[in-house]
Amino acid sequence: MHKPPAVYAAPASPRSPLPSAALDTTLWALPSELDHPQADRRALRRLLRQRRRQLPPAIRLQAEDALLRQLKRLPELLRARHVALYLPYDGEIDATRLCDWLQRRGAKVYLPVLRPFAANSLWFVRYDDQTPLVSNRFGIAEPDTRHGASKARRLPAWALDVVLMPLVGFDGHGARIGMGGGFYDRSFAFTRRPGPRPLLIGLAHHCQKVPALPVQPWDVPLDAIVSDREVVRPARAE
Repeated sequence: MHKPPAVYAAPASPRSPLPSAALDTTLWALPSELDHPQADRRALRRLLRQRRRQLPPAIRLQAEDALLRQLKRLPELLRARHVALYLPYDGEIDATRLCDWLQRRGAKVYLPVLRPFAANSLWFVRYDDQTPLVSNRFGIAEPDTRHGASKARRLPAWALDVVLMPLVGFDGHGARIGMGGGFYDRSFAFTRRPGPRPLLIGLAHHCQKVPALPVQPWDVPLDAIVSDREVVRPARAE
């Protein structure tokens, strides 16, 4: 699998140094103004993204290694044949390191693409060594839509077996917060209804875990959240 083009990653802030305890087993407490159900999600998102960006490269790689080992033990991923993942951005866990392992098992890999002429929703386009990549309007690499527009290379979201998605933050109850665009929530809103659906798995560093997160009605529940320390399997809302 070829290496995707470099994407923007904001530098770590010299202020607010990363507490060493957070790199071990301690959950970072949220500031009091953010530690309640009505917290400002934008401020919370900024704080959690800063925490993620401040991880030293060696710690980040160590966390990715541990998280990928967790994923490779999941029975749902072991039997999956159509897996969507993402290209990393802004300190996210690099799920593309799974590509070769998945392809050796006969699984096909798909990447999200901003759907043209649709508000904040995604296509899922087949990804391999011949897939041309471009930067979308957020500066994130994705398959060229001129290439992905071919229906032969797209798969409907309901037909995927597993979707690995990035998270900005999560808690032990399975609540999560993303980048704020609502792309995954809109694209997988159908999973609240009966019918075929993929398994939705969020990926995050352990330092992105907080004691509790505010939940919004439009947040699509995940089936699991995997970090370098644990697998959280929340009960899905029916």
